[in-house]
Amino acid sequence: MRAQQKPIRAVSMWVRRQPPKVKAFLAVVTGMAALVLLRFIVHDHDNLFVAAEAVHSIGISVLIYKLTKEKTCAGLSLKSQELTAIFLAVRLYCSFVMEYDIHTLLDLATLATTLWVMYMIRFKLKSSYMEEKDNFALYYVLVPCIVLALFIHPSTSHNIVNRIFWAICVYLEAVSVLPQLRVMQNTKIVEPFTAHYVFALGVARFLSCAHWVLQVLDSRGHLLVALGYGLWPSMVLISEIVQTFILADFCYYYMKSVFGGQLVLRLPSGVV
Repeated sequence: MRAQQKPIRAVSMWVRRQPPKVKAFLAVVTGMAALVLLRFIVHDHDNLFVAAEAVHSIGISVLIYKLTKEKTCAGLSLKSQELTAIFLAVRLYCSFVMEYDIHTLLDLATLATTLWVMYMIRFKLKSSYMEEKDNFALYYVLVPCIVLALFIHPSTSHNIVNRIFWAICVYLEAVSVLPQLRVMQNTKIVEPFTAHYVFALGVARFLSCAHWVLQVLDSRGHLLVALGYGLWPSMVLISEIVQTFILADFCYYYMKSVFGGQLVLRLPSGVV
């Protein structure tokens, strides 16, 4: 086992010594390589979206276990859960009035779970909630997302209000994990269950992003045209990519910690 860890540790040390631009380049190359691999392995790219939902469900299951068995919400961000509840509620409304499908039921189940997590943090496990660490101001993301949605939203035949709401939920989903990352940056040390939960979010969002990117490539760009005209199609794709890269740094340190045999994840300064 130690022999296997040496090359991994050597590569990890080499990456850490590189300047930020080189790290960003390596992240892009790694992401592109993963997309190429998925394109050849997964023939039906809709399976990637299903896989993303499955991994997200696993992450939520880990979160439920932490709250019910460990009886603590230490390290969890209530504000991230609130942002998640907001964009899920808006997306559910849009789904009912615009395009009701199986994903509506999945969102309903996720919203119910998120509201339960919020209840546990706010009331049942309030004594373990790190409120002073959960200091991300929500208006930093809420206001820009609403303003952006007013100017860039779907160009479909639906009511203008519904189209703006749909854009808001897309933009909010892309940044909803930021308060959770702020909590982890403030604490520096992330206990295992919280780390597993956030890593599952990262994997789920990468799979979702891969689904969209590969769909666009396979349709030779026609999918973007089908989404509408103007800047909206590009913003949908950019939002998916932003979701992935927001969590990419954390996932790197998570994998490094796992391969290093560490149960507790320690984050250096500047990860968020």
